[in-house]
Amino acid sequence: MITHKIVTSPVGVLTLVAMDGLLSKVRLGPPAAPAGAGTPYGIAAEDGFEDVERQLTEYFEGRRCCISVDTNPQGTEFQRRVWEQVSGIAYGRTASYKQLAVLLGDAAKARSVGAALAHNPLNLVVPTHRVVGSRGALTGYSGGVDAKRYLLELEQAPQTEHLRRNCLRADSVPA
Repeated sequence: MITHKIVTSPVGVLTLVAMDGLLSKVRLGPPAAPAGAGTPYGIAAEDGFEDVERQLTEYFEGRRCCISVDTNPQGTEFQRRVWEQVSGIAYGRTASYKQLAVLLGDAAKARSVGAALAHNPLNLVVPTHRVVGSRGALTGYSGGVDAKRYLLELEQAPQTEHLRRNCLRADSVPA
C-alpha cells in the first residue's frame, strides 16, 4: 500500500511517501501528477509519518544531522551505490560529483553521478544537497538551488557547530 503526507518546511512543501510502511520518497514540492490522473503517491494519510516528521523538524531546528528512518528507495544498482556514497558525506561537509565518481571507481562518471543524484527519491534523507561542482559551485538540485543554498547554510550556521563536530557521517546522530 502506498500512502503520502504533505508537510511544510523551511525549504517549502515536502511530500512524504511510504510504500508498505517504509519511507520511499521525500519530494521537495507538492505531489505532481499528470492532468486528469490520480496521484502516483497513493492515498493521503495522517498516520505513519510521525518519526520522519519529528526528525525533519529536529534537522531544520539544528538539533539533528541526519534523517534516520527505515527506507525503501527505488532505483538502479548504480543509483543506489551513488546514494550510499552520498549518505557518507558528513553533516556540514560537501563533496564534488567527480570525488564521488572516483570513490565509485571511475572519475569519468561524474555526469552519471549527477544523473543518479537527480533521481534520488529521498531528498534530505540522502543528502544530495551536499554534492557540489568541482569548484564548489551550487549546481543542480531537485529542490532548486535556493533550497540547496539554504540547507548548506543551515549546516554551516554557528548554532549547528556541535553537529559538525559530533556527526562524522551523514547517518550519525550526536550523543
